[in-house]
Amino acid sequence: MARVAVVGSINMDLVTTVGRRPDAGETVSGDGFALVPGGKGSNQAIAARRAGAEVDFVGAVGGDVFATALRKVLGEAAVGVARLREVEGPSGIATIIVDGNGENSIVVVAGANGRMTELTAADLETIAAADVLMCQLEIPVATVLAAARHARANGTTVMLNPSPARELPDSLWAEVEVAVVNEGEAARLASALAGVPHVITTLGGAGASYRGPGDVAMTHPGVRVRVVDTTGAGDSFTGALAAHWHEGPAAALAWACTAGALATTKLGASASIPELAEIERVLAAEGRHPRPAVRDEDGSSLI
Repeated sequence: MARVAVVGSINMDLVTTVGRRPDAGETVSGDGFALVPGGKGSNQAIAARRAGAEVDFVGAVGGDVFATALRKVLGEAAVGVARLREVEGPSGIATIIVDGNGENSIVVVAGANGRMTELTAADLETIAAADVLMCQLEIPVATVLAAARHARANGTTVMLNPSPARELPDSLWAEVEVAVVNEGEAARLASALAGVPHVITTLGGAGASYRGPGDVAMTHPGVRVRVVDTTGAGDSFTGALAAHWHEGPAAALAWACTAGALATTKLGASASIPELAEIERVLAAEGRHPRPAVRDEDGSSLI
């Protein structure tokens, strides 16, 4: 199995469901509320693990009531948490409003994620030992750059999901080998992405496209599902992509599109991330043949 290191954020998501999202200055009645562990880094780490990779998470939680639950969700997903540190102050949180069409609005408060300002020697060892480094932009960019530089220097593939989209230094783009963006990010970051060897653009229900070296291009169609909540779908996509990148872009795209679609069928971010067996079943139904999971004598998955 692939070994993936994730240097990124972990949040507690405060999820509210409503018939429609409020306009500015408007109050509406909600239908439900849930506390759901999330954060793009944590979600992608869990997604990569559930898609079949061995995963280590490098990140930070605060000294508040959310910290124990956040650490627990990674541990229960069999993600390595030896590099999950505790810092002073609150953990990161995200307030998410999901409307009756499954579309969402999100406000993120960085908390402990914003205090991930340096990488320890042990963090760097974890990055160097991985096949793929996954990063996002919910921690300081300087930390992402340090992780990416160390990864490239040690032969680890650098995969960046530049979200939330922002202007980034050329020095960071120079280290990125695989970029995963949505259509809006692709348009905003077009000039920077031109220099990235591999670019994957998610297309919502239409699937995803790939552009590689030598202008190689391909598209994988979307998987038809009943959408409940799109929160975390992109993270499920990116995690599965990283877990199967070693199989080549075409195979990785199939895994990623399937995982992303399945994630929209449940409420919440980490709770909606599909398991390996779910993804395999859909791929098989499409006539694709993913590698079989390695199983113990009692039939339980070892991946």
